[in-house]
Amino acid sequence: MTSSSTWNENEQILHSLKDDILVTNLDGIILKVSEVTGKIYGVDSESLIGKSVYDLERQGLFTPILTPMVVKENKKITFVQTTNKGKKLLVTGIPVYNEKGELYRIVSYSHDITELAEYKDFLITMEEEMERVKSELDLLRSKQLMDAGIIANSEDMKKVINTALQLSVVDVNALILGESGVGKSLLAKFIHNKSQRNKGPFIEVNCGAIPDSLFEAELFGYEPGAFTGAHQKGKLGLIELSNGGTLFLDEIGELPLHHQVKVLKVIQEKQFYRVGGTKPIKVDFRLISATNKDLNTAIQEKRFREDLYFRLNVVPVTIPPLRKRTEDIVPLIHLLLQQFEEKYNREKKLDEAVVHHLLHYEWKGNVRELINIMERLVVLSPSTLITVEQLPDHLKEGPTLSPPSFISDKTLKELLEETEKQILLKARKKYITTIRMADALGTSQPSIVRKLKKYRIY
Repeated sequence: MTSSSTWNENEQILHSLKDDILVTNLDGIILKVSEVTGKIYGVDSESLIGKSVYDLERQGLFTPILTPMVVKENKKITFVQTTNKGKKLLVTGIPVYNEKGELYRIVSYSHDITELAEYKDFLITMEEEMERVKSELDLLRSKQLMDAGIIANSEDMKKVINTALQLSVVDVNALILGESGVGKSLLAKFIHNKSQRNKGPFIEVNCGAIPDSLFEAELFGYEPGAFTGAHQKGKLGLIELSNGGTLFLDEIGELPLHHQVKVLKVIQEKQFYRVGGTKPIKVDFRLISATNKDLNTAIQEKRFREDLYFRLNVVPVTIPPLRKRTEDIVPLIHLLLQQFEEKYNREKKLDEAVVHHLLHYEWKGNVRELINIMERLVVLSPSTLITVEQLPDHLKEGPTLSPPSFISDKTLKELLEETEKQILLKARKKYITTIRMADALGTSQPSIVRKLKKYRIY
């Protein structure tokens, strides 16, 4: 076989390939091309031979060019190239060496990935849109929660709300647990308002507040003349009033043992007898209970019926104490400030030192205690600015500092700034955007931007 026939054979093989293949010398002069190459760039393949890739780039045929990259790196290079037709090509350049081991030619081949690039851009756009919608939904949910008087920025509280939302779509019995003042009745109302029973009544029964002698009459109602002093027309009980809605048994742990079996019977049968009555009354209610007591201990001490406990505790929801949801404290402070400003028609502002004291207080009385403090500050503060001097004595002492911080030479202003910076750092990491940070911390977005700039947090 002659050299000429070998050359022609190579040419035939080159043009039979369905890929874009291009060969240049080290100066970027095109020596060989496949027929597919011309079709990709919208030109005749033969017209490319002898031309410089540098000139073709300047003419806008494609960019960037591969030859100088392979020459510089002296290794296989792959990148994305854009053609004059707007196509995206995944181009790979391979160095070819002569018999002396010297770089001699550059062979490149490509694959059209225009559709893949478009899919990628589409996915990025969709991800951005989904993130935007998610942010809007988070803001809307946050607003709805705030309208209901609930703040849920902390992860623990978010889990509580997610569980509550799941509970709202089914009529399963729920038991809300948590310390006194965490907002158990508020959560019960939230579940009711989000449920299909929201058009029905929400009847709250404080099991620890009804006198023992009146419990049955209050809960079940009574017929006319059922007992001395009874109203002549009789009375509907709280359970009957809850028909079609939600019955909330608050402080269920305070329910006397001898009344527990009667409540259990109503829960099981969804019917009861009024005091002095002989006709069973059917009732349709959704049951939510709440307690700050340890019912397991009460069961062991024979103060609470185990069968009633299992009826109540189908789905337990534990609200964390305020001291364990510090991310919720500042937004709660601002929400309560706004509510009491509107209630008492007063305009108030909180000194940063006040917020610092409130943020680091232990809050043994939880949200209820915070509500009382904020109402007192709004009512009794003599000026627009609420300062540390207006705080109750037990709050003026401020947070307990560890010995290293306490014995340091830092001023109060420096300590406050240090705390603020740490809060901002955590918020930046968690919420990313300044809008979400502002919403979580209960302040304005411009304020967050200024503070991030102040502390050089990027």
